[in-house]
Amino acid sequence: MFKKTTLALAVSGLLAASAAQAATVYDQDGTDLEIYGRIAMGFEGGGVDDGVDNGEEFRNFGSRLRITAGHQISSDLRAFARVEWRFTGDERNTSSGFDEVRNSYLGLESQQFGTFMAGNYNSFYDNYVMTPFDVYVERGYEFAGGGLQARGDSIGYKTPKMSGFQAVISAKHFSERGLTEAEQTAEGSVIATQGGVVYETGPARLALGYVEDTVRGGGNGEVRYGATGEFAITDAFAARVGYETRGDDDVNGGGFDKIGVGATYAIDSWKFFADYYNIDVDGASDERNAWALGSMYKLTSNFDMFLELNDRNLDAVNDFEEDMYYALGARYHF
Repeated sequence: MFKKTTLALAVSGLLAASAAQAATVYDQDGTDLEIYGRIAMGFEGGGVDDGVDNGEEFRNFGSRLRITAGHQISSDLRAFARVEWRFTGDERNTSSGFDEVRNSYLGLESQQFGTFMAGNYNSFYDNYVMTPFDVYVERGYEFAGGGLQARGDSIGYKTPKMSGFQAVISAKHFSERGLTEAEQTAEGSVIATQGGVVYETGPARLALGYVEDTVRGGGNGEVRYGATGEFAITDAFAARVGYETRGDDDVNGGGFDKIGVGATYAIDSWKFFADYYNIDVDGASDERNAWALGSMYKLTSNFDMFLELNDRNLDAVNDFEEDMYYALGARYHF
């Protein structure tokens, strides 16, 4: 029988979470505090060549520091909070210790009633629906994104898992409060919702969801829909398929249809990834056919190394040259 844990590790995009060795700083009387961080650095090169040098560069790859806290209120109810910062790991930064507050939220979790949370957190649609394809450290993921109509001024709810099903829904408020009439936007105060349903059974995981892709949040004002399926063919090999679409409106990129297929192969300390996308943007002269290849080697539970190759095929729909992108680096988790 296929193991769900094998499937999750093989196709989940949360590689950092699987490798993380969070340190428990305090755990007493139902209250706990954990600290996790990672330092990630390496080299990249290639990509778009539109008159700007795209040669090699030594750079930071998502270094961060996270604090997670919780308190067990009753046998079924737990309060939790989390804050996470990004920092530049490859250069001396004297102006500030961190360059971004990535997440900061709190909530209540119940095995019986589900989870409610509020604050600045990643897109539920990205984390629960399109996540099987989010396996690369840097580039190669063409669906959604963690910041899609999310990260800030949001409230969300996740149902308990029931017979393999789980539903999630979230809403982000783009407010006009405090702005003068001259500063207010044409769209005004906007609420963007998103949600999805996930079903897991044996070696299969199916997900379907939507996002109100508002102009205030960088979208085109139409609804984005997506669906994915991931399947553990063996304990070592998993395949995935996905589809994403958005209606046509000539704002912020317009409408599109995206189809993706991919696979992950895990053996010993190695993981290998491969993905292909066909992307048809409304109004574009041609379609894009993008691909990505990646490998990751876990030297220890705390230290991993990666190599990634990616061609977004942007030169098929734009008037510039594009070289194959590559990234090579290492990450230490603590």
